[in-house]
Amino acid sequence: MATQTTTTRMLEIGNGRAPVEVWEAGEGADLVYLHGAGGLMPDDRFFQALAGQFRVHAPLLPGYGNSEGEDALKDMLDTTLHTGDVIDALGLTGKPLVGHSMGGMIAAELAALAPNDVEQLALIAPAGLWLDDHPVEDLFAKLPFELPALLFHDVALGESLMTAGLDLEDPEFLAAFLITSARRLGMAGKLLFPIPDRGLRLRLYRIKAKTLIVWGESDRLIKPLYGEAFAAAIPNSELKMVPEAGHLVTHEKSEKVVDAIATLVNAA
Repeated sequence: MATQTTTTRMLEIGNGRAPVEVWEAGEGADLVYLHGAGGLMPDDRFFQALAGQFRVHAPLLPGYGNSEGEDALKDMLDTTLHTGDVIDALGLTGKPLVGHSMGGMIAAELAALAPNDVEQLALIAPAGLWLDDHPVEDLFAKLPFELPALLFHDVALGESLMTAGLDLEDPEFLAAFLITSARRLGMAGKLLFPIPDRGLRLRLYRIKAKTLIVWGESDRLIKPLYGEAFAAAIPNSELKMVPEAGHLVTHEKSEKVVDAIATLVNAA
């Protein structure tokens, strides 16, 4: 996979709100990507794979990177409206919308809240539902060394990706790393803690977009049964299961996920 040149910029969204950091790369049709609770990794595999086929615009949620203003987002509605405003400020309303995990939850909420603004939707292992017999694992209770086994089918790959570029023996780096993690978890916790159920199930019927749902067959964080629940609740949706992939199917099977998204977009 060829590496795409990534640029970042600060986007003004008006009304006295803090600007938002946006990552952009690739050529071709425009596409908006909403990241998960872990944010975007350096040289993010999935972002790069998307940029190989699309012009990708990935706004960082407040609390991530240089995006600020997280204190103003109190709940799911605030976050959804904020995201819609960011997409509008980018001039990309109506363009394909892709979201992974927490980002998938936000994307689904936006497509339900403003069904005429989203025409093509790809949800990759989205959060947002709750099945009593199959509870979602509590990400916030896990220690860092437990995450690769929780998020990846290939645990060794997960360990290598999640520790790449980290120097936790450097006190200055460790302090910055802990601050960054606290900001991210503080923002993500508003949507996902203690459980990610914010009533999304009751709104999924409003989605008009042609919808692709992608799930790793080995997802241990949000079990694949949730994919079936999303597919049953969203009209005009298709569920694609990916073998030998966990919750971060985006990183383990990047090309397969992007090819599925390209099929969705090109079918329009």
